[in-house]
Amino acid sequence: MNEPNLNQFIFPSKPILLVDDEEHFLLSAELTLSSNGIKNTRTCKDSSVVMDLLAETDFSLVALDINMPHLSGLDLLPAIVNKHPEIPVIMITAVNDVDSAVFCMKEGAFDYIVKPVDDTRLISSIKRGLELTEIRNENEMLKQSLLNVNIQNPDAFSEIVTHCSVIQSIFKYIEAIAKTNLPVLITGETGTGKELFAKAIHNASGRKGELVAVNVAGLEDNLLSDTLFGHKKGAFTGAEVERKGLIEKAENGTLFLDEIGDLSPESQVKLLRLLQDGSYYPLGSDMAKLTNARIIVATHRDINSMQANDKFRKDLYYRLKSHHIVIPPLRERKIDLPYLIDHFISKAAAKLNKKRPAVPKELYTLLSNYTFPGNIRELEGMIFDAISQHTSGILSLESIRNKISDFKHDKNSKINQLNNSSKDEDELIHFPGRFPSLKEAEDFVIDEALKRAEGNQTIAAELLGISRRALNNRLRRAEEDNQ
Repeated sequence: MNEPNLNQFIFPSKPILLVDDEEHFLLSAELTLSSNGIKNTRTCKDSSVVMDLLAETDFSLVALDINMPHLSGLDLLPAIVNKHPEIPVIMITAVNDVDSAVFCMKEGAFDYIVKPVDDTRLISSIKRGLELTEIRNENEMLKQSLLNVNIQNPDAFSEIVTHCSVIQSIFKYIEAIAKTNLPVLITGETGTGKELFAKAIHNASGRKGELVAVNVAGLEDNLLSDTLFGHKKGAFTGAEVERKGLIEKAENGTLFLDEIGDLSPESQVKLLRLLQDGSYYPLGSDMAKLTNARIIVATHRDINSMQANDKFRKDLYYRLKSHHIVIPPLRERKIDLPYLIDHFISKAAAKLNKKRPAVPKELYTLLSNYTFPGNIRELEGMIFDAISQHTSGILSLESIRNKISDFKHDKNSKINQLNNSSKDEDELIHFPGRFPSLKEAEDFVIDEALKRAEGNQTIAAELLGISRRALNNRLRRAEEDNQ
């Protein structure tokens, strides 16, 4: 005989709070949720004790009636959003009032349901709210639990938000190479967070010195030499005192050189010498100095092809790639997108000294259908810009939509080559069997757009590069044809 699965009786892990002065509704809603696998619920008839309950217990979601004695749902909603912004709030009312619905959504409600409540509608709304809560919970637990299982020193990677197996494999590789003295080459597209990975390597190494970061892009040879190696007094006009370079500051630590692909040939020779024997010459000195700093370099350029074309020294290239880390672009680690969005919203709100705003459901769908040519840095900029313009209620998506359209490469689409890392047009669509008719192709593309947009017709229309009205007309004609 199979033993019962006890986990099914504790979903969700944190209880749902149902608040309504009508006892029969609470009983009915609790029974409906229980029969659909949502068994961890608590009910409350007295709205005046809701805030005390929330202070005593961690709830995953609140379903709140609007019309109640003592405190109405409209009074409780802003208080809950203010003190417990991490908890989705679903408003329930017997009055189908547009103004009330608009007010609730502006105040930060997750959803709005009219009585008599349809069971399917209630379950759907609560499950979506629980999914949002779960994303937030997993983001908080990620560094404490998941990383502890996979790596020995999770604190070294605490600034990198991820749930991606590829990134966690990189963490393991970093731990394996962190304590060596060999240089590390980090490659990846612009905005993928190469400096964060360099910092993780330094943290995992246990080195007592500092991590010193230098962006070498645009630095001509003498300026770079002065920055890194320093100069003697009188080495050049204006050198009135001796100055130590950053390589000395990185003693017993790590020197991180970003944008290494932009180094001039002369600077490449000096870097090669530094890597080969740990020696360098301050400007104006004929006495070599030694360093034990670990060298980490990074670039968004294709160094392999550059050395093949004699734009980058082959001996330097092979010296640098003793340890090589390739960071995948954001479009190849979309599993991290919800966690990164949530992280940047909290970070932006704290930095801008604003209350964390309520997040519309469409945000995750909208951004999941974008390729992010600027990667994580672009995502962070989008979120910070949206938060900076936010005043109250639900976060507006207008600035994010505008930024997405700015990066479009195809005038027939407002969002660029979704979920596709290749620029080859042959990758966009395949016809392995019978060639479809134009009508069949149109139906397929519309269905695919709706699928990627999770049924959101506004986003689907943007994917198709048409207006919402044009999409509605096509859907209506398709429905009439099928009748």
